[in-house]
Amino acid sequence: MDYEIIKAKIDDQETMQHLFQFYIYDFSEFIEVHVEENGRYSDYPYLSNYWTEDDRYPYLIKFNGNIAGFVLVRWLEEERKSHFSIAEFFIMRKYRRTGLGKLVAKDIIRSHKGEWEVFQIEKNKPAQLFWRNVIADFTGGQYTERVGDGKKVIQAFIS
Repeated sequence: MDYEIIKAKIDDQETMQHLFQFYIYDFSEFIEVHVEENGRYSDYPYLSNYWTEDDRYPYLIKFNGNIAGFVLVRWLEEERKSHFSIAEFFIMRKYRRTGLGKLVAKDIIRSHKGEWEVFQIEKNKPAQLFWRNVIADFTGGQYTERVGDGKKVIQAFIS
C-alpha cells in the first residue's frame, strides 16, 4: 500500500483546517454541532497550537499521492502520569476500509515510544471497534480499557 505520514508544516495549516470540515461533518453524527451562518463548521480551536507547542504533533496522511486525512498527537502531562494521546484521527471516507487507517495508527503509535491513552466518545461505536482492533493487534492484547470522565472509553497501553 502506497501511503505516507508527513509531519505537517505551518504551511499545511490551511489544508488541515479544510480537512477539519469533513472530519467535523462525519463526527456530527455523534456530537451536537451545527454549521454556522456561513455554511461552515467553526475552525478547530487548537490547530495553530500544533506549530507553537512542543507537546503537539500534526501529521498529514497521503494515499497514492493524494491527501487522505490527518492525525493530531499530544503529549499530556497529568498529576498521576504522562502519556501520548491521539487528539484527532481522520481518514477520508474514500480511503476507509482499505487498511490505511490501521497502518497509519500503528505507525503513529510506533513513532512515539512510551505510555499511551487513546479515547473515544461513548456514542462512537465504530471508533471504539477500530481502536480496540488496532491496539489489540499492536500490543498483542496487552492493554487496559476503562470508561473515563465524560463517558469516554479509554484504552491504555505502552508502545
